[in-house]
Amino acid sequence: MSKKIITTDRAPAPVGPYSQAVEANGFLFVSGQISIDPSSGNLVKDSIEAETKQIMENIKVILEARGLSMENIVDATIFITDIDFLPAVNKVYGEYFKEGNAPARKTVAVKDLPLGARVEISVIAVID
Repeated sequence: MSKKIITTDRAPAPVGPYSQAVEANGFLFVSGQISIDPSSGNLVKDSIEAETKQIMENIKVILEARGLSMENIVDATIFITDIDFLPAVNKVYGEYFKEGNAPARKTVAVKDLPLGARVEISVIAVID
C-alpha cells in the first residue's frame, strides 16, 4: 500500500499529530475539521451555521488541493456537542451537495470537541 499526505495552506494547520488528509488505495481520507479560519487561526463561533460553513469550506479546499471536489465525497461523519444543533448543521451541510448526490453519513453527539468547537466533520472521498 502506498499513501500520500495531502496538505494545503488554504486550510487550517492540524492542531495535533495528524495530517489534513491522506490518500490511499483510491480514496482521500480528510481528517476531522473544526471551524478554524485559516487566515486568522481563530475558531469561528458566531453561530452553528457559521461554524458549519467554515468547516465545509475547509474540507472543500483540502479536496481541491488533491484536484477533487465535494462531488467526490462518499462518506461523512459529523460530531456535534448538542443534537439540537442538527437541523442548523443539516441546512448548511446540505448546501454543499447537489440534490440526490449526498454522501453516506453518520452523526454522533459527543460531550466535547477540540478547542471548544461545537461541530466537527470528517469525510472520505473517492479519487476518480
